[in-house]
Amino acid sequence: MVRQLVRFTGVGILCTASSLAIYAALRPWIDPQLANAIALIATSIMNTALNRRLTFKITGSKKRTQDHLHGLIVIVIALVITGGSLGVLHLFRPDATVAEELWTTTLSGFMATAVRFTLLRHWIFRRARHV
Repeated sequence: MVRQLVRFTGVGILCTASSLAIYAALRPWIDPQLANAIALIATSIMNTALNRRLTFKITGSKKRTQDHLHGLIVIVIALVITGGSLGVLHLFRPDATVAEELWTTTLSGFMATAVRFTLLRHWIFRRARHV
């Protein structure tokens, strides 16, 4: 499990950086919730594919489509967590800056990441827990 956590962390850093970059690029033009959703959805396919191959060592096309469909369910959970945090931020600070939004989604993303690892390990990629 330690090796999986290390690989998962590496994938997470790459995907988080990509997601934050997409969010920051979109945010001046669109609503924070929409920017968050687009950023997370855009990076979710990459995240599932990288975790499938690198973290859980699953190769080949068997169950790939199913894995990605389940990965979309996991991303919806992440959207609820990060979107909820943005909602709370804007409830208390309607004039929040993009930097404050990025900090908020990053910090709430840590909880979403713990949920993602648990679901990937025990549900989506449970066939590879021995790796």
